Amino acid sequence: MYQIIKNSKIFISLSSVLVILSIIAIAVFGLNFGVDFTGGSLLEIRFNGDVPNTGDIQEALSPLNLSSLVLQPAGDDGLILRFQETSEEKHHEIFTTIEGLVSVKTDDASSTEQIVSGIEELRFDSVGPSIGKELKRKSIYSLILVIISIVIYIAWVFRRVSKPVESWKYGVVANIALFHDVIIVLGVFAVAGHYYGIEINTPFVAAILTVLGYSVNDSIVVFDRIRENLPKSEDNFADTVNRSLNESISRSLNTSITTMLVLLSVYFFGGYTLRPFILALSIGVFIGTYSSIFLASPLLVVWDNIRRK
Repeated sequence: MYQIIKNSKIFISLSSVLVILSIIAIAVFGLNFGVDFTGGSLLEIRFNGDVPNTGDIQEALSPLNLSSLVLQPAGDDGLILRFQETSEEKHHEIFTTIEGLVSVKTDDASSTEQIVSGIEELRFDSVGPSIGKELKRKSIYSLILVIISIVIYIAWVFRRVSKPVESWKYGVVANIALFHDVIIVLGVFAVAGHYYGIEINTPFVAAILTVLGYSVNDSIVVFDRIRENLPKSEDNFADTVNRSLNESISRSLNTSITTMLVLLSVYFFGGYTLRPFILALSIGVFIGTYSSIFLASPLLVVWDNIRRK
């Protein structure tokens, strides 16, 4: 039997260090918000001939000094460009630059040489800064709403568990673990955004909400096993929690490993634009599994020990 509770100081200390480092990273580097939150433009084009390499397109557009430029392939002959500038003048410059890169020479019936455009504009959308701020505000509200709902739900589910830890404490501990998971993911993205230009966008928010659900599900599985063992256990609370963890650890690890295998497959073999979303999910699932086993339940024991003292 793994002595998780007896070594809980090690796990809690490790989590504390990771949270502190993540907070420092966020404070120092900040979060690299994308077009969805800062405002910007989306230009979708289709190539009539050969599709140039995205590296060549980025090099051709570099003199325009576009902010937060992201190139996203769309099918076999399409490309979506995201950038922060919203002026029509900049839009025209981008289209002209790419058009000059891929335009081809043809001969008409009279043998007169002509220049034929190699691209076609499908759509151009702009998002103002005010809309970006509204999306950011709604994302924060959704996260807060999810956290409050989790506390209420867990307190209700465990309402009949009153000894030795009150039901509402399960909800508080679960949310501490969730804060731990989210702040570490944000810390990693703060570093990645500073050094590799990875952006925070709406798919990232979707990934965070998914991580919240995944992590709390793991924690509830362990809490439910504790609830089942408490009435029939002759051990003290710490030993009962440790036994419950050992009974559920294989289930949590097996589920997380299979999930990680799928996520890593998508990360390495899926589209490039999916990688930030999959990266957030992968880190969140890994950290969420760790916190549900090595942080949430040990915190219940620590809270009970403090109460006894």
